[in-house]
Amino acid sequence: MRAPRDLRDLFLLRKDVVFLNHGSFGACPKPVFETYQRWQRKLEEEPVEFLDRRFDTLLAEARTALGAFVSADPSDLVFVPNATTTMNIVARSLSLSPGDEVLSTDHEYGAVDRMWRLVCAERGARYVRAPVEVPVGSGEDVAETVWARRTPRTRVLSLSHITSPTALPFPVAELVRRAREEGILTVVDGAHAPGQIPLDLEALGADFYAGNCHKWMLAPKGAGFLHARRERQHLLKPLVISWGGEGGKGPGPSPFLDEHQWQGTRDIAAFLAVPAAIRFMEEHDWNVVRARCREFLDGFSERVERELGLQPLSSGPQPWPLQMRAFALPRCDGRALQQRLFDRWRIEVPVISWNGHSLLRVSVQGYNTAHDLDTLMAALTEELLRP
Repeated sequence: MRAPRDLRDLFLLRKDVVFLNHGSFGACPKPVFETYQRWQRKLEEEPVEFLDRRFDTLLAEARTALGAFVSADPSDLVFVPNATTTMNIVARSLSLSPGDEVLSTDHEYGAVDRMWRLVCAERGARYVRAPVEVPVGSGEDVAETVWARRTPRTRVLSLSHITSPTALPFPVAELVRRAREEGILTVVDGAHAPGQIPLDLEALGADFYAGNCHKWMLAPKGAGFLHARRERQHLLKPLVISWGGEGGKGPGPSPFLDEHQWQGTRDIAAFLAVPAAIRFMEEHDWNVVRARCREFLDGFSERVERELGLQPLSSGPQPWPLQMRAFALPRCDGRALQQRLFDRWRIEVPVISWNGHSLLRVSVQGYNTAHDLDTLMAALTEELLRP
């Protein structure tokens, strides 16, 4: 297995920046990016053959690789640019009536939070955000907290698999199970899950699952997916109405794929590079790489808690160790701190404003070294403890 410094050479990241923000947009390895560019060239060399005659077959091959990676039937998967697109497809499709409720939490990604607020306002529905206080306890505690806000009017349960601002794994399997028993539709925002934790979408059983391939799966930007249970696919309407199963495209593998796969002329190279990203992880023992990343992050967590008093956001056992962790900062101007960390120290790391707190969210990927975290520790020591 390659050392972190050797892996760093396989990424296009700038050498003068300590990059500890993989969670925002990811970073694509050079071999995967080269595959992506080869697909773009093939598209331009013969656009009609590529988009008209090979389109369905090429995407089917890529969906097969993705399906094996996330344990899902490829026919229940469709590629989209990002998880936010998936969440919008679902939210815009579901029938909500005045008085209906969409249940979520106060840890959701800001764009998805705004989406549900707007959709519910348009339809006279109510958006309910269950407050989950930090530090959170066990997964059982979180499940009980969320479920306590359920009412007879709850029609949709929308949750993050791993929360974006607070970097916490949520007990979606238990909550999906409870919701199904009561006929509540489930929507899981899994933007940070594929590539960071093991996924079995068939076993999870969520009605709709939104995933990104361009974050922890290392695919190029613009590669995400929608997974929909077969019996729920008829509920979904495409954000872009194109040929579907009509006209020159003809009927495809299923109405679900017909409606959502063909969206007019677009560059599908990022989707077709997903199998290359999966191969890259396999070839470089990514299970071992992930474990090493978590060890680095554990050591950093112990230091910042001991030396700087930064508290973790979880007090109970978590179902999976992650490569991304958030820490509560003392009262400060978070935006200014983030800018100083970049300007003075060349460290790219986000400081997130959440529920009146400033949170430092640190991501550790295979290209990061222990020295990267030492550099962040030195910077935080000076920035937070200096008079």
